[in-house]
Parts: sequence; structure tokens; C-alpha cells
Amino acid sequence: MAFWDNLWQGQRASQFDSGNAASNSIELTKRRPTVSLSKQGAATGNLRVNLSWQMRTSDIGERSRQNNRLLSNPLKLFKPEIVQGHTLGVVNVDLDLGCMYELTDGTKGVVQPLGNLLGDLNGPPYIKLSGDDRFGASSGETVYVNLDQRESIKRLLFFVYIYDQTPAFDRTHAHITLYPSNGPRIEIDLDEQAPQARSCAVFSLDNVKGELVIRREVKYVYGFQAELDRLYGWGLQWGRGYKTKT
Repeated sequence: MAFWDNLWQGQRASQFDSGNAASNSIELTKRRPTVSLSKQGAATGNLRVNLSWQMRTSDIGERSRQNNRLLSNPLKLFKPEIVQGHTLGVVNVDLDLGCMYELTDGTKGVVQPLGNLLGDLNGPPYIKLSGDDRFGASSGETVYVNLDQRESIKRLLFFVYIYDQTPAFDRTHAHITLYPSNGPRIEIDLDEQAPQARSCAVFSLDNVKGELVIRREVKYVYGFQAELDRLYGWGLQWGRGYKTKT
């Protein structure tokens, strides 16, 4: 059984600043890392944050073999490959979505599957995790944020970590999608090469003088939540945590 860190203790706009009209979405990138929900009239209602991933191989040798197979059978192009580890065994990657929060009254904590810290949407911290997806289902994992309580929220940090003993961010094709109450969805890909990383700070949400600003982070670390905490100065106390067997 694996274990990782666990907490101890206005006006509506029709488009985002850089929306994709065809897909009705905006992609946050290194060159364009931020978007203001407030300026887009999307700072109310429930913000839905979804994590999804696909387990596919990225091994160079396997890619070469795949290319050869595609030449003989082009239809295989549309069939995802099961991710393979460095041995012949299949890697069972379990990605978890979590959120560190700091409220304006100074309260700090985390919402995450580990420890069954699922939060509360209608009371503090106004954040709710829908459940724990351990198998990369199409629905993934979803966290809801009650932006009608935005005056109580100082800052949030959404992160993803791998709950097993196989670092494989480079082969999971992880993807975060934000669905505001108004306007296009917001897309963030975890597409940078960090094969040994076990955790990733994906994006932050900050209340800057009443304005809610989303910033792409995509910063990988080789540890877990405690290391992300130190990186962003949250100051929580962490201990080892476990999941029950399914």
C-alpha cells in the first residue's frame, strides 16, 4: 500500500481576453498565463475544476514499434496504448486533484481525496471535492468552488499528485479544465517533461483587491504536498496518509 502526504490537522462579457471562438475555450500557457474571472463577469456561481488523464506510453522504443504497426494497420492510430513502465508490467497511475486554501479570516487547509478531506461547498472553505477517481475514468476528478463566497477566499492553489510508486506525469497526458459560471472554459495541460516528478502545482486563484485572477503555475516537484506547501508558503503541518484498498 502506498502512502503520501496528508494534512494533520458586473457586467457579463461574451468572450475571455484570448478565447478560442471555435472551441469556446481559453488555454493558459507560459506566454499567456493569467485570466481575470472578475473582468469576464465569471466571478459568481460555482467554478468547476476537472482533472482528466489518459494512460499512454511515451517510451521511445515503444513509439518506434508503434509507428511500424501503424504502417501495417492505420486504424490503430485511433486506439490508445496502455501505459507501460520500465519493465513489462503495466503502470497503474492514480492521479489525485487537490486544493490548498487560505481564507480571508486566516483559516488554511486542504481539500483532497487523501484523508477523505472533501470540503464543503456551502460553508467554509466553500470548496468541495466530488470524489476520488483511481482509474482515469472519462469523468476524472472534480472540485467545485463557491465563488458567491469570493469575499471569504484569499487564495487557492490547485495541485495534482501521483498516489502510487510510479512517477509518470510524462505519460499520463493530464489535463485540467475550469468551467466558470459564465464564459468559455479554461484549459491547462500538464505537458512539460518531468518524468520523475510526483506532484505538480497546476494553477492558483488569488483575490487581488476583490478581483479573482487565475494564474497558470505548472510547477513540478519531486516530493508531495509538503513540498508544494513550502514552495508557496502555506505553512501547514503534514503527515503520512493512506488510502483504503478498493
